[in-house]
Amino acid sequence: MWLGFFSQYFFLYATVTKLQLSALCMASKTELFINDCIKGNAKAQKELFDSYAPVMLGVCYRYTKSMADAEDVLQDGFVQVFKNLKQYRFEGELGAWIRRIMVNTSLNFLKHNKRYRDEMVFEETSLHPTVEETPQVILQAKELALIIRQLPTGYQTIFNLHAVEGFTHVEIAAMLGINEGTSRSQYARARNLLSEWLVKYNSDYKKVIYGK
Repeated sequence: MWLGFFSQYFFLYATVTKLQLSALCMASKTELFINDCIKGNAKAQKELFDSYAPVMLGVCYRYTKSMADAEDVLQDGFVQVFKNLKQYRFEGELGAWIRRIMVNTSLNFLKHNKRYRDEMVFEETSLHPTVEETPQVILQAKELALIIRQLPTGYQTIFNLHAVEGFTHVEIAAMLGINEGTSRSQYARARNLLSEWLVKYNSDYKKVIYGK
């Protein structure tokens, strides 16, 4: 009995140890890979870009009004990634660190591009109630993203920062140079508009499918 117990114990210990060594090996490879990028290794930098660019383009596109603008933001964002990669401390996923840079780059683009800057208007008005009903709408992720992008730039930006990225209104206020109340009211209006559009989308969808 004791022999069987020790056999199971050592098997479990060996398995855990193997997993730990595997994790350490992966972390070591990741660190070496990032160090190669920092040193300017073109092959490593291309691999990093190819690995994250498709997802990060979607992040940039969420804040802009055209794919061309999103691609410009993506390029600027990766310039910042490679410039600041030495600041990555291997705390949390690399993808999350890169995503934060893409969001900040998108915001800078909105602030410095005249077309977007003129639309980044945040009115100091009271909070409007949001629509409580959640319409049952059959939507693909791409369709929902397109609807969100129909919002005015200010609403679109704050909605994405809060609902998608998870920033608090205090954080958003600091990022955009507005007060917390303004962030909350803009987000409420964005929700109102989206709820109205989704209800209309649902109605139109039923007419097409069911003839109602």
